[in-house]
Amino acid sequence: MRARQFIGLVSAFLVTVGVAVAPPALAHQSVVLDESDSSPGAGPLLVDGTVSFAVRAEVVRGERRGFRFRLAKGDTMRVQLLIEDKAPDNRLRPAQLPRVTVIDPQGSRIRLSIDERTRFYEPYGGTTYWYLSRVQREAVPGTYRVVVTGRASVSVDAVIAVGSREVPGDVRD
Repeated sequence: MRARQFIGLVSAFLVTVGVAVAPPALAHQSVVLDESDSSPGAGPLLVDGTVSFAVRAEVVRGERRGFRFRLAKGDTMRVQLLIEDKAPDNRLRPAQLPRVTVIDPQGSRIRLSIDERTRFYEPYGGTTYWYLSRVQREAVPGTYRVVVTGRASVSVDAVIAVGSREVPGDVRD
């Protein structure tokens, strides 16, 4: 009986130690754009656009923010537009929400049409968002440029999600 108790105690200890030293689950990496990031060339570069990034851009009517990301041959281009489920952002009409335009390496423009309102709970930050638009297609190799333009008289905090791989990624200014 004592041997079983000892084995049980050792097993419980090993499980506890294993949980304590296990790496935490990864979430998207946050990148915040500010006034100095007024165009893709002035904004940061996400070195690998397959890595999951959440780029935050707070904009009002007439303001622009920009950033870039790179993709290689065989990659999939994934970009999503979200807003937090909080007022006033979640009460705005589609025409008042930020416009997001993705320009591929060949110069083709992809405007993220606000064509959905799907609720999404992000457990790492404990925040509820609304998906507004999602685009996924085969990548054109090279550097993509993203422009976020404000269209409301109130400040809106847009989240542009890029990539899907939950691994550390590099951001360059």
